Amino acid sequence: MNKKLYRTGPYADFFSQGVQVGNVLTLAGQLGDSEDGSVPGDIKDQMINCYNNIKNVLSEFDATLDNVIDETWFVTDVNECMENVSEIFDERENIYGCKPEVSQTLVGISALVQPQYKLEIKVIAYIG
Repeated sequence: MNKKLYRTGPYADFFSQGVQVGNVLTLAGQLGDSEDGSVPGDIKDQMINCYNNIKNVLSEFDATLDNVIDETWFVTDVNECMENVSEIFDERENIYGCKPEVSQTLVGISALVQPQYKLEIKVIAYIG
């Protein structure tokens, strides 16, 4: 099997941020870090950063959000997410530039890798 890997960040020795096999590209979950390394306290702002990080990894494979076919959201507070769902999904639509044509799963979890994170987004893309 031929794999194209993209490794970066503090855990580059342990896993890839993106793995392409054939026309399928899977991304590791992306967190809400800003470019300067700060993490906003707001779930919507973390989501915006997650998608910026997703776009950066996709670009390493000459892909865009148009290639995304599935996404999984891991949230530490489902209630907070649902209380802000209209604002969050309006911004998500702005990020995609349209109503996203993806399947989506939302999973409530007890914690992410560090306590300041509220959201992690993992995507699968098709490159054809």
